[in-house]
Amino acid sequence: MPDEDYMKQALRLARRGQGRTSPNPMVGAVIVKGNRIIGQGYHRYFGGKHAEINAIESVREDISGATMYVTLEPCCHHGKTLPCVETIIRSDIGRVIIGTVDLNPRVNGRSVKILNKEGIETRVGVLEDECFSLNEAYFKYMKTGLPFITVKFAMTLDARIATSTGNSQWISSLASQRLAHKLRTYNDAVMVGASTIIRDNPRLTVRLVRGRNPTRIVLDSRLKVPPDSRVFEEQEAAPTIVATTSRGDDEKVATLGGRGIEVLVVQEDERGRVDLARLLGMLAKREISSVLVEGGAETITSFLRLNLVDRLVAIVAPKLMGRGIEVVGELNITDVDKAIKLSFTRTYRSGEDIVVEGRVEKSPSIT
Repeated sequence: MPDEDYMKQALRLARRGQGRTSPNPMVGAVIVKGNRIIGQGYHRYFGGKHAEINAIESVREDISGATMYVTLEPCCHHGKTLPCVETIIRSDIGRVIIGTVDLNPRVNGRSVKILNKEGIETRVGVLEDECFSLNEAYFKYMKTGLPFITVKFAMTLDARIATSTGNSQWISSLASQRLAHKLRTYNDAVMVGASTIIRDNPRLTVRLVRGRNPTRIVLDSRLKVPPDSRVFEEQEAAPTIVATTSRGDDEKVATLGGRGIEVLVVQEDERGRVDLARLLGMLAKREISSVLVEGGAETITSFLRLNLVDRLVAIVAPKLMGRGIEVVGELNITDVDKAIKLSFTRTYRSGEDIVVEGRVEKSPSIT
């Protein structure tokens, strides 16, 4: 089989680690000898053995001279595990095919040079776009020091996320609600504004699918959220961070802290709210490399206005609501040419709904 076919298998393996490897990347590896796959593995969870090691350990015959296909450049530094490149060299593998280089400053082409120096043939760039896309959150985190931001919302065909009275349960189908929970387990954190907590009192945990709970983040500039909200329950299973400003009541800060809830005091923006860019930097330092923003409209609008969104997932229900709450508020756009542009990457059915996924084209922040 051509190199691309073996790399496709490595990609399939890598995806099995989705939602469990962060802040490390998802990686898959396949070992081939004599046109036969003799070993394979993937990075199963953060802190566990890397894909290359799992693949090598799965081999039950002579591995010398074999070819390894790996979706990401092997690591060459000491972390929670030993450098994979050293194990590859010791195993006497003869050829290494790499999907894409690792933008981690401690790697970034170094492993390729080490392998070449040891006389191991390497090829880089097989299915490079697919391998890069697989770990786009990791790559952004490595390159910018900021988490990858996905905005998700469910709306009616006329772009309403709630009625005029604020009722929003349930706009989307059960299948789409499962999709929303799947997105939660794929991200390190899920974020909503205080109004969403006050109106809907959500748990923001993963219940409709199997997977880990994300860290829950509440934007609450004035600490208005009631302390008995469900988002403050189950702290051992799903920790909550409240992002507030210096205007937050000290007594409420103490109350939340006493319940084991972390309160981050973030500098205000020009509107007197939590400065989102600064908050994202603080979250990144806590190794939160991906954030799912679920609402409400004010929060979604702020992220779009500040040009902080990387990916958008819109669940469109076959319903019309008329007057109600719009999914996106005022962006101060008066010229169509200055509208926020999207590039759609995927469109599919989810129960009765249509799901549209897209990337947000970066442009200067809207003021």
